Amino acid sequence: MKTSTIHVVHVVGSINIDHVYRLSHLPAAGETLATLGYLRTLGGKGANQAIAAARAGARVRMIGAVGDDGRWTLEQLAGAGIDVAHVRTVTAATGHALIELDARGENRIIVHAGANHELEPAVIREALSSAEPGDWLLLQNETNQVVEAAALGRALGLRVAYSAAPFDAAAVEALLPELDLLAVNEIEAAALAARFGRDVALLPVRLVTAGAAGARWYQGDEVVSVPAWPVAVVDTTGAGDVFLGHLIGTLALGLSRDEALSRASAAAALQVGRLGAAAAIPTVDEVEALRATRESRR
Repeated sequence: MKTSTIHVVHVVGSINIDHVYRLSHLPAAGETLATLGYLRTLGGKGANQAIAAARAGARVRMIGAVGDDGRWTLEQLAGAGIDVAHVRTVTAATGHALIELDARGENRIIVHAGANHELEPAVIREALSSAEPGDWLLLQNETNQVVEAAALGRALGLRVAYSAAPFDAAAVEALLPELDLLAVNEIEAAALAARFGRDVALLPVRLVTAGAAGARWYQGDEVVSVPAWPVAVVDTTGAGDVFLGHLIGTLALGLSRDEALSRASAAAALQVGRLGAAAAIPTVDEVEALRATRESRR
């Protein structure tokens, strides 16, 4: 029986130090609140997606930059089985995020780019020099060199996936010719539809995540809806990253789109039931255990 080729996931993306402050509620302007708890952890859309892909079972290479204060983040990435040989240490501070988290699991986030905006084209070219056609290149908007990396990936025959966050419609428009997969949430999808004057179903948007409403995959005239799992929400931080990272990691293993979507939905459900971003990302065994509970109830 013919087997599918297993491909590598190359992530050009952000590596952040997340400072998470648990609060009774999100403060209003001018309001001072005492925290209910504090957590420092690894985060950043790139790191979250890379770990999710690795925990889905894929081979993952991280391409990025940190400052001297972020060397411990590389140890955590390597501990997750990710190749960090192409993460450079620069003079800028490591990117970081201040995350306010309320009792319902909703959050408000302030991000400082720091070292994430110090990526150099030569480093990206060197990292991708050993990539093979059919590998995945995963990008977000939290680093510089995104358009350049996408164009290089396309020229090398990689499948280019792009998470359009933090959202910038002009950046999306510039990247569209290079993409195989564009991932947005519902708000971003609506903004794109308004910019182009077309319904989102007519745009080259393959994946729209919608939180508790699940996700939708558009492919030509076909729309595949993926329901969300009913779970008690603890922290929504990184849920979209986990969905996309687990999806790409599963596709890189040669599994089907529908299988990848199902696994990604279960991974995101497990993620929001835990506190933190990278540290909370589930393994493929945990994902399969959750999916098995659904099968057992049928």
